[in-house]
Amino acid sequence: MVYNINTGSGFYDPDTVDGGGGVVVDPDAPTVISTTPAEFETNLISDNITATFSEEMNPATIESPAVTFTIVKRDGAVDVPGVVSYSGNVATFNPDTDLVLNTVYTAKITTSVQDTAGNALAVDKTWDFIVGPANPAIVPLLSSGNYVIFSESLIAAADSTVQITGDLGMSPNDSTAITGFNLVLDASLDFSRPTPLSMVTGKIFASDYSASTQALLTTARTDRTGAYNNAAGRPVDYTDLGAGLIGGMTLSRGVYAWGSIVNMASDVYLSGSATDVWIFKTTIGINMSSGVRIHLLGGALPQNIFWQSAGNVTLDSTSHLEGVVLGATQITLISGSSVNGRLLAFTDITLGATTVVVEP
Repeated sequence: MVYNINTGSGFYDPDTVDGGGGVVVDPDAPTVISTTPAEFETNLISDNITATFSEEMNPATIESPAVTFTIVKRDGAVDVPGVVSYSGNVATFNPDTDLVLNTVYTAKITTSVQDTAGNALAVDKTWDFIVGPANPAIVPLLSSGNYVIFSESLIAAADSTVQITGDLGMSPNDSTAITGFNLVLDASLDFSRPTPLSMVTGKIFASDYSASTQALLTTARTDRTGAYNNAAGRPVDYTDLGAGLIGGMTLSRGVYAWGSIVNMASDVYLSGSATDVWIFKTTIGINMSSGVRIHLLGGALPQNIFWQSAGNVTLDSTSHLEGVVLGATQITLISGSSVNGRLLAFTDITLGATTVVVEP
């Protein structure tokens, strides 16, 4: 067998050896096939930045001193000191100190890096990422999460065009505070259903039904209060963003808080993975303008989004909200608006004509 040693790298490259004893030249330039964090990703970075190559690389062209794999803080173009290592086709940049929260960084791997046959990257690999907050824990709804709508005082439907998927709960008020549904009590005395049935795909529970239903609702009410307080008490990552005017924004995971009303006059985008969590909390209230929508990007899920409001929450006509609303006062859906999530209120929930509420 003939072993071909690349004199530029000093490494034996099995890809350059012909089984018949001849020499096969490796002409292919290596590429970066993935990075952590990914391009434009917003994530917690207190650890390492990595790049995975398409083939085995020459560590001598990558490792410290870190001149071919660098990280720069974009604001001021400040180089980040750190140590670069290489193992198993992966180059790792380990910063000397944690990167700065809410800051854009640029990572770069230059064409000076080579594979074991001496082939260099064809072009520099450059990507940006943002250092974001740690992923918040889910707000624990516990048994209140069994209801798509839960109120202590009133659930009012404008007419039979309202469509709800999931169960409704009323406590401590009784079934007389559930209006517009034309309730028919089940023979079990545990729940009722609306007339027409198309209004609710689920069951309706009230505190004047069976003893077992009363007990379940009492627990759910306690759990709902606990969820509200849990969200309200979370440490804040972003304070008074946009002075409450968040229309047009793309928001990554984290805890957002406002001392003003949150106004969405245009569409809002929540970008993250299926495990990312958003908590929005305000001491005043939330308003969505007519036709405005929440868009979920990158796999974000409505059950991981929480809107905690000490004041009224209003969705204007044909607007669409994603997530769980934890309201201390009134939640109002004006005609044609919709929610993919839950409405859990201390006081009134009013549903205009053709409104739609679907549990996630």
